[in-house]
Formats: sequence, structure tokens, C-alpha cells
Amino acid sequence: MRNIMVPILATAFFLILAVYAYQAVRTASQDLNSPWRQLVRIGFWAIEAALIGWFWVVMVQLKPNSHSSFWMPWVGFMILLIVPQMVTIMFLIGEDFYRLGRSLVLWVSKIFTHEPIEIDLSSRRKFLSQVALGAAAIPFLNILYGITWGKYNYTVRKETLAFDDLPEAFDGFKIVQISDVHSGSFDNITKVEYGIDLINEQKGDVIVFTGDLVNNTADEIEPYLDVFSKLQAPMGKFSILGNHDYGDYIEWGSEDAKIQNLDALKEHHRAMGFNLLLNQSVELKKGEEEISLAGVENWGKPPFVQYGDLNKALKDTQDFRVLLSHDPSHYDEQVVEHPKKVHLTLSGHTHGMQFGIEIPGFKWSPVKYKYPKWAGLYEKAGQYLYVNRGFGFLAFPGRVGIWPEITVIELKKA
Repeated sequence: MRNIMVPILATAFFLILAVYAYQAVRTASQDLNSPWRQLVRIGFWAIEAALIGWFWVVMVQLKPNSHSSFWMPWVGFMILLIVPQMVTIMFLIGEDFYRLGRSLVLWVSKIFTHEPIEIDLSSRRKFLSQVALGAAAIPFLNILYGITWGKYNYTVRKETLAFDDLPEAFDGFKIVQISDVHSGSFDNITKVEYGIDLINEQKGDVIVFTGDLVNNTADEIEPYLDVFSKLQAPMGKFSILGNHDYGDYIEWGSEDAKIQNLDALKEHHRAMGFNLLLNQSVELKKGEEEISLAGVENWGKPPFVQYGDLNKALKDTQDFRVLLSHDPSHYDEQVVEHPKKVHLTLSGHTHGMQFGIEIPGFKWSPVKYKYPKWAGLYEKAGQYLYVNRGFGFLAFPGRVGIWPEITVIELKKA
């Protein structure tokens, strides 16, 4: 009973939004010729019926897990419709309160004057409906862009960090970072190939990947093994696992099947030329000098799993350390206070929620209320954290304002 209540309540919510938003559509279209007027109104309800019908197929018939790729087109379609409807409703609610208040004032006036009062707000209502629909077009077009092109709008972001204790040989050392590929969500291999070429153009000394290669299962990356194998860096490619890589979000026939999936994923890392760091470190050497690159398995605040072992990863490391840790919450919870100083931590995980605003001097996304350190560069006690916005996308099949990212960090001797 509880399972069926979720789609019932969701359907009621969709219908309430639709009925309210339809008032604007009906009012704004009233001057159209009859065939066009009917087409607009019927089209509105046909789209709503498709949305609700698809929702019921997914929820009731197929019953996919919450991270299934089958959800993604429906989620995109839902957001594309519901967000503009909510914008429209904000205008209409304001107008309804105005009409109610004016009617009450005139009604009270009529009691005292005993004179009939005519109230005609139809022209005002039409104007507000047109304004509301015009305002709703702005998020509609932005979301449409995010679904069609924005999710592959790869953006290169560069940072230069200076350290007093960086070995001289590593002055100008360049790290190229990507994160959160989520290969099971891709739907255009040509666009992915463009992103890979853009990574190679940065000419990093090393390329690092900070987790979430797949959504759920190892076979999701198989169509892209050759593509990611083209990544080149003279001092190697290194990777870690993210929370989605363990297969924790779907049901397996047996524990052995889950283990075999993870083993296959690890093999795919190797097949693409990545050195997968599982709570371990490697030394990067230039001349006679070295720095350490460590990688932990996923460590997140509950409900996310904590497979990571920072002590093990940092054991026997050099004096200058770079850490790969998928979840940025690990930085505040363990990394900053660790006895062994970590100069730079590279994370991902948040995706910047794939939605937000980033303009010079200002950035915002709803994800900041869950993760205070959600995108870009942060610093505490001389230790830096960089949170990559992600290379791919998940759940919502697009990006609005928060574009997929390729990070280039250059280390300098202060």
C-alpha cells in the first residue's frame, strides 16, 4: 500500500500544478482562432497525460531502482515541464490574491453605499497570463539547452597553487583532473570523444580520475573503453573508486555477483591504462625528487559508505602529498586534521547538482546546503581542496548553469 501511495501522491501534485498552469494557457490563448485555440489547449493536456503515464509505467510497472538510467529521460521531461509551470503559478497566485483583496474591498464598500459595483479584471488577467508564460519560457529554454547541449558543454578550469615545500623539480607540474564520468548516462559517443580530446590538449604531466566511472554496473563503461584509453599523460593516469562504483544501489542475485561486478570494474580501469589506487599511494619522480600521490576508496558521511582508509593510503608517503578522495566531506572530517599534511585533495561527487548559477564573483547551487564545499577551490590551514563539477551526469539528463568540467591544476614553487 505504501508503494502505491507514492505515485498516487505524485500524480495528485502533477495534476494540481497542471490545472493551475492551464488557467494561464487558457486565458492567453482565448483570442486565437478556434482551431489554434483548441490545438494549444489539447496539446497542453496531451503532454501532461504523457508525463503522468510515463511516470506510472516507470514507477508501477518497471519499478526501477532510484539510479536507473531508464529514469533519466522521464526526469528531464518532468523538470522541463514542472519548473516552468511553477514559475507560471507564482504569477497567477499573486494575481489571485490581488483579485481576492480587491473583491473584498469592493464588497465591503457595497455594504455601506448600497450601490451595485461591476468588477472586470479580464484584461488584467490576460496580461498577467501572457507575462507569466513569457517568464516561464526562460527556465524552459535553459533546461532544454541543458538537456540537449549543456551536458556536453565541457569547460576547462585552471588553477595555479604555490607551496613553499614543493620540490624544485615539480615547479610547473600539471595535474589534469576529471571526475564522475557516469558512463551509463552517456548517449552521444562523439561528444564524449570531443571531451577526451580536450583533456589531452591540456598536456598534463598526470591525469587523475576521482571516482564514479559508472552508475551501477561495470558493463556501462565497456562501449567507452577505447575512448578513455586514448587519454595520454607522460607520468601516468591514476584513478579511485566513487560511491556508485561498488554496485550498492541495485539488487544483485548474490553477493558473488556483486563482487564479480566490482572486479570487472577494476579490470576496466586497468584496460583503460589507469592505475587504480585502493587505499594506497605511488611516488611520482622527477630527477632525484619525489612527491606522493595517494588514493582512498570512497569515504562519505552517512548514508554514504566509508570504504576508505586514509592511514593506509598515506602510509610511507613523501613529505609532499596529493590525495584523491571522491567525496569532499572527507576533507573536513579526516584529511585536514590528519598528522600527515595533505597539500592538495582532489574530489568530485557533488556534480554541482548539475544546476546552478556561476558568473564572475558569484556561484550558487542548491547542493551547497548539503555540501558547503561543492565546487572549485577551498583552503584551510594551508591545505587545499579542489572539487571537480564532474565530467558526466546522473538522474537529470542535462546540466543547467553548472557545466561538465576538466580541471587543470599547476603546482608552483613559492
